[in-house]
Amino acid sequence: MNTNADIATYKEFVSFIAALHHVNDTVWTNPIANGKWSISEIVSHIKNWDRYLLAETLPAVRKGEDIEFPDFDTYNQIASDYVKSGIMHAELIKETILTREQLVMELFEMPVDALHRHVTVNGASHCPHTGTPYSLAYIIKEFIEHDNLHKQQIVEFLSESKSTTK
Repeated sequence: MNTNADIATYKEFVSFIAALHHVNDTVWTNPIANGKWSISEIVSHIKNWDRYLLAETLPAVRKGEDIEFPDFDTYNQIASDYVKSGIMHAELIKETILTREQLVMELFEMPVDALHRHVTVNGASHCPHTGTPYSLAYIIKEFIEHDNLHKQQIVEFLSESKSTTK
């Protein structure tokens, strides 16, 4: 596992987020599908989890503690509520980029042994899907996959939005 390469990949998402600056506000705030979030809510969701990693996960790993994640649905609702509070499009993008850049900087500064130290996540020692032992490095790979899932959703929605507005 090349941890520095993974962290660099994690940083690359900043370019994608920055490109969303040009999405018009209607597309930015419309749900990507019936019963789904808008692009703005997805971006807020990504920023919210980056903030959690910065505030809770990295400090725990630095102290040699295990990782605890909050209830996903409850925590994800915070991101949606934040968008609905009136945060401006450009401000949310700026906050998301700054948060990711700070997270990436701190990840690059972490000792390699801390990144690869085995931890439990919410009491589990291994990923239930892959059987891989948990470590911060593994968690970052999971977050990269998470980013890519949301990126694909946004790209598909933007493609569909363009084809319906012509």
